[in-house]
Amino acid sequence: MLIKWIEILITALCCAAGERHYIHMLQLESYQLPGYQRWLNRNLERMLRRAVPVGVGFTLLKYLMPLILTPVMPSMPEQRTVVSACLTLGLFVITVGLLAWRDLKTPAKKPLVFTKRARRLYGAAALLSLAACALVEAITLPPYIVYAAVAYLVWAAEVVEEPIEKRINAGYFRAAKKKLEEREDLIKIGITGSYGKTSTKFALRDILSVKYNVLATPSSFNTPMGVSSVINNQLKRSHQVFIAEMGARHVGDIKELCDLVHPKYAVITSIGEQHMETFGSISNIVNTKNEIMDALPEDGVGFFPSDGAHCDRLFARCPREKYQVSSDPAKNPYIRIDDVRVDTEGSRFSLYCADGTYSRCHTRLLGRHNIENIALAAAVARRLGLTMEEISRGIRRIEPVEHRLQLIPGPITVIDDAFNSNPAGSAEALNVLSGFSGRRFIVTPGMVEQGEREKSLNFAFGTHMTGKADVAILVGRKHTAPIREGMIQSGFNEENIFVADDLGQATGLLRQMGRPGDVVLFENDLPDNYNE
Repeated sequence: MLIKWIEILITALCCAAGERHYIHMLQLESYQLPGYQRWLNRNLERMLRRAVPVGVGFTLLKYLMPLILTPVMPSMPEQRTVVSACLTLGLFVITVGLLAWRDLKTPAKKPLVFTKRARRLYGAAALLSLAACALVEAITLPPYIVYAAVAYLVWAAEVVEEPIEKRINAGYFRAAKKKLEEREDLIKIGITGSYGKTSTKFALRDILSVKYNVLATPSSFNTPMGVSSVINNQLKRSHQVFIAEMGARHVGDIKELCDLVHPKYAVITSIGEQHMETFGSISNIVNTKNEIMDALPEDGVGFFPSDGAHCDRLFARCPREKYQVSSDPAKNPYIRIDDVRVDTEGSRFSLYCADGTYSRCHTRLLGRHNIENIALAAAVARRLGLTMEEISRGIRRIEPVEHRLQLIPGPITVIDDAFNSNPAGSAEALNVLSGFSGRRFIVTPGMVEQGEREKSLNFAFGTHMTGKADVAILVGRKHTAPIREGMIQSGFNEENIFVADDLGQATGLLRQMGRPGDVVLFENDLPDNYNE
């Protein structure tokens, strides 16, 4: 009996070790079970290669081991039972340990963060593993079979935890909302968009810091719980401005964040085909982004880029005080961009305000879309009373956001745009690359999470590379097939197209071919929850 309970306990611990990877994937899906289920469906092959063979294999080995030991211990049935159980368990622990170690050593673009929620989920999954192992043992099956279902034990743990998390989150949300409501003096700014949110937020933070004490949500903290955490833990009485980045993957996400922050100033940075898998249509994206303008109070102020499409239409229908940013004088924008020049030290440009003032600006950021993001931030700052000279001074403070067209000088110049990729951003990254002298390399897996249009968008991405890059290293053989097809059809030299299985192999190819004076663009990196 003692051996059985030891076997149950250790097997449950091994299952918990195997669950770590799946908890990471669930976290990357924002703890959304529909998204996690889609990931499971896409990665069924992984489970069939790993968890299922281990669980089923050791279940069978438990039955076979006594037979294997019979010739060695023919007249010792009791001892044979104990030895076979220990050997099977030992081999199981070693196998699971090696798999867990390999997962831990695999670099992650966004590592698992052991937040309080993640720890609670892990605890629930571990308890379910223990209960499942005990139940299986009670019906006289070896507990190893439970390991085959670790992915679904995590799913079940989230189902159990979800009502608890909703109550906990509601408490954090109410506390943050109350804290903001008590600060009538606080200038509250919300920023959303399909892309450019984080860059615009940090640009606005750095510009406004010339005059104000500013708190901005860090990195990509753009969910209700992420923003609530910042408010509850970091907002102080000394802060004069609070900037909240507002992300969305589903209709209603921005409205929920506005119910928390109640921004008086709202910025839409862009609207495009991002997260099509969860939004379903561009119409849903447009309406969701506009939730930030719908939430403005009567004295609220909206800021828009002029894109000749969705943002222009939302600007036209916005009933509040509103301002537009553009490089087209015919639009009569509040802030106009002019005289843009890009070199290895960054970007230089002029900003003209509708009130007749202007400033010449310099930033280490690359890309016209980054300049447009800075201009949006400048528009907000000008409306909040900063002079154009102060705005120019603030722009010089802006640090490149890591992995977002980040310029890394060296013998081989690197343009790191690996955070993510979208149609507009990838086109701009190629424009930046084309402006450099020397051989121009691009390393990319293309775009992901683009729903039904992913193949056509990647085909178009491939056609855009012709004339902008000289050598292409594509990452992921299946996923990049449409990119390669687009490149060949548009006349890209097929001899200069290379395909790698993963980023490690791609960088190996780059080391072999690269020489001083070359420039390489890293455009996107496959997310941790992506698998061909």
